[in-house]
Amino acid sequence: MLIASVVAVNQIESQIDKVVTFLIMLSILVVLHEFGHFIVARRNGVRVNEFAVGMGPKLFGWTSPRSGTLYSVRAFPIGGFCAMQGEDGKTSEAEQQREFRETPAAYGTDNFQAKSPWQRLAIVVAGPVANFILAFLILLVGALAFGVAGDHPSTTIASVKPGFPAAAAGMKPFAKIVSIDGKTVTDGNQIVTAFHDSLGKRLTVVFEQGGTQHTVQISPLACPANRKWGCIGIVPATVYQRVSPGEAFRDSGIEFVGIGQQIVGGLGLLITHFTQYGGQTMGVIGMGQAAGVVQDLGWGPYFFLAATISFALGIFNLLPIPALDGGRGAFIIAELIRGKPVDPEKEAFVHFAGFAALMGLMVLVAAHDIMRIASGNGVM
Repeated sequence: MLIASVVAVNQIESQIDKVVTFLIMLSILVVLHEFGHFIVARRNGVRVNEFAVGMGPKLFGWTSPRSGTLYSVRAFPIGGFCAMQGEDGKTSEAEQQREFRETPAAYGTDNFQAKSPWQRLAIVVAGPVANFILAFLILLVGALAFGVAGDHPSTTIASVKPGFPAAAAGMKPFAKIVSIDGKTVTDGNQIVTAFHDSLGKRLTVVFEQGGTQHTVQISPLACPANRKWGCIGIVPATVYQRVSPGEAFRDSGIEFVGIGQQIVGGLGLLITHFTQYGGQTMGVIGMGQAAGVVQDLGWGPYFFLAATISFALGIFNLLPIPALDGGRGAFIIAELIRGKPVDPEKEAFVHFAGFAALMGLMVLVAAHDIMRIASGNGVM
């Protein structure tokens, strides 16, 4: 009983550590997103009233005597914000812009609304751009510190897909495949090839899990991507290897492009085939659980996940949805085309409808994450 209690406590502490690590990582990504707005705003002469790390009540802060910016730390270490002069958070940007054009003398030159549409657009998109730059830097730092993915994956299982033979046989993440039909396996490529070449055949698989070896009979099913291959629903863990700085830079660039193609392609499929791919959408809860699983695989995969989330944050914020940077940018682009701001009443209506739709989508995705986890399917 005592040993079981100690194990349970250790597991709880491990889960708490993973949650804290994920929240710190997510907060860093959000704060640096806001820092992108901050840098470009200051470069364009816009006064930043406050740059906050965290949300909620202010714990402490200090005001810069040179710029007048209050740098604060808030109670809840999740995210942050960049409050610029000319953004009161009460009226729409179109209304503030119209008021500025009617009484420009009442506005200082350090006001966001006093800047040209191109300057305001640059400030707005600076946050997502910062996320893209950060994604590449995370990949580069990870490659230099922990290496890059090698050509030969591990015999350890990184993830198990529900509904496939591996899950039915009791395999779980971090299980290690020892042999297939009596042949010892030494890398993940051998495992993938063995299953791909054995569609419909009955194989004897020995795997080790939790220090115990298990022998099971598995018949690979047709792979979703290629019906001529056999699959049992596993992904071998990646093995990372040290490389030179030049190779790290090159591989980081390749991975950066790959992440972009995957996210943009996935977004396109979600828009055009929502009923088919909507179930694969993952929110903050799902990302948190995925981060906990990936953390057990090592810091190399965790840095890759962090870069992926950073890139995804950049893309998400560029979507032309009110309350997001993309929505603000869309109104500024409309102003550039029309030569005047959008009618405030119309903008307010679009903002209200868009914000309601965004909140509804976030609740739906969160509920889907919870249901998926509760059903035991997980997110990996």
